[in-house]
Amino acid sequence: MATDSGLFDPAEMNWQGITLTDAAAQQIVHLVEVTPGLQGVRLGIKVSGCAGFAYVLSGVTEPPPDCLLCEHGQARLWVELAALPVIDGTHVDYVREGLNQVFKFHNPKAQHECGCGESFGVEAE
Repeated sequence: MATDSGLFDPAEMNWQGITLTDAAAQQIVHLVEVTPGLQGVRLGIKVSGCAGFAYVLSGVTEPPPDCLLCEHGQARLWVELAALPVIDGTHVDYVREGLNQVFKFHNPKAQHECGCGESFGVEAE
């Protein structure tokens, strides 16, 4: 599954994709509208927390070459190729929690989460 660049080849994978709720798509569109030059959002992961991984969202001003583009209406979400084996099938939502509004990730590959919900772990395949 690895390519010469060290990443897996998505063409060799039974790709489930990343989906966005209408609320998540609307928030991405809103961010693009209020941020000059922003084209969308990038989703990746980093090693973090007590469970293993954390989701990382960042703004995109130029389409990154190491990502796949997922679109929902006018919303553009670039997903890092290196993160796909860990987050494939994830459903992204945007919800209100008390006074906060946050992106929530419903990842079918996540086997456990830390108590604070900031990190998640997966089982090795």
